[in-house]
Amino acid sequence: MTTESLVNNLFNTDYESIPENVKEHAKKSILNWAGVAIGSANHPSVGMVLDLKNDLQSSEQVTILGRSEKADILLATLTNGMTSHIFDFDDTHLDTIHHPSGPVAPVVFALGEWYDLNPIEVLRAFVLGSEVELRISNAIYPAHYDLGWHITSTVGVFGAAVSAGLLLKLNKEQLLQALGIAGTQSSGLREMFGTMTKPFHPGKAAQNGLLAAMLAKKGFTSSNQVLEAKRGFSAVLSPTFNLDRVNENWGKQWELLKNSFKPYACGIVLHPSIDACIQLRNFAEPMNVQEIQLIVNPSVLELTGKKEPRTGLEGKFSIYHSAAVGFLEKAAGQAQYDDEKVMDPNIVAFRSKIKPSINDDINEDKAIAKVILNNGTEHKVTIEHATGSIENPMSRASLIDKFIALTKPIIGDEQGKKVIRKIERFEDVESIEEITALCRG
Repeated sequence: MTTESLVNNLFNTDYESIPENVKEHAKKSILNWAGVAIGSANHPSVGMVLDLKNDLQSSEQVTILGRSEKADILLATLTNGMTSHIFDFDDTHLDTIHHPSGPVAPVVFALGEWYDLNPIEVLRAFVLGSEVELRISNAIYPAHYDLGWHITSTVGVFGAAVSAGLLLKLNKEQLLQALGIAGTQSSGLREMFGTMTKPFHPGKAAQNGLLAAMLAKKGFTSSNQVLEAKRGFSAVLSPTFNLDRVNENWGKQWELLKNSFKPYACGIVLHPSIDACIQLRNFAEPMNVQEIQLIVNPSVLELTGKKEPRTGLEGKFSIYHSAAVGFLEKAAGQAQYDDEKVMDPNIVAFRSKIKPSINDDINEDKAIAKVILNNGTEHKVTIEHATGSIENPMSRASLIDKFIALTKPIIGDEQGKKVIRKIERFEDVESIEEITALCRG
């Protein structure tokens, strides 16, 4: 049975059997997660959630990244999962458009800090929790996603439950129950994209997965075949699926190695178009542009077709805004997606010059762009693999620059550099508190 086989695989995978390149990529994923979570810590939506902390008189147990206050492990996990996704600047498994760190990293850091766990245990739990969610995503993508489910949230809850279960020392039967409890809490609708509720999704997945493991440890029961049962997760939430993908080549093929990091603060399907528009700017000034034609993968218009975004969050789901700022400002960082920028008259006017069309034969990390000038001159650019994709990854230096740019306003330059050193030498730190203490605002 799929779920039982998965649990057996997890128990048969110790830290030493995880390849070194997987561990190194996991540390990059954690660094990226910490950077985007700290960077968005002062977003208004975070304040709303933390107002509940006071209303509910939540105890101060563990760190909320980028903030001075702490919260209980469930509320902190929710918040740290949410902040990782607010800027839409988090990691992405392009095969399934899944953002794996958001649901898993908050769980392992909360438990690692609260119980003072060995960082090696924490890193193992992060790797295996991420691997589980990505493998389950492979089994149900694209049918599940096309139906309207936000896969980061709906599947992330399983990764969160696994990572929590491993750190809480659940036995095999308890971990089976935890997966069942997690599966029945699976949620997240794509209708919410462009609102505060989208980043709420990975936070809730993290919180729900942690709660599932905590309940299972107490003896709370559920189905032990949540993935494969007739009325279980896959059959109910995906029109088609292939559960062989969950366990095939376990220990030989690592989906976490396909996790990529974004240079731009928006949906990853927009990145090739942004790359192209940045390059097109070398051929023309804005005043001379008649239009910019983009040929893109169908998912671009399906996911990011908002023609008239009104907020920064909506701008992250607009090919028109993203291509416009890419050309006009040769950038698409968080500064290009604040509310004022989205409503800037010059950018709004230029958006009408962006003319996207779809081609089923174009991969998601590819775009073909052409700028047509007022005098009829044309210039063409082809992006085969977007910056940040697995085939064209961000360098370590670029990833560090991104981290510093996001965290410097919150924790300062020197403190940020200390966080980088600690995460890059994750196995050598004495406690997770060494890292989280440096991540407080």
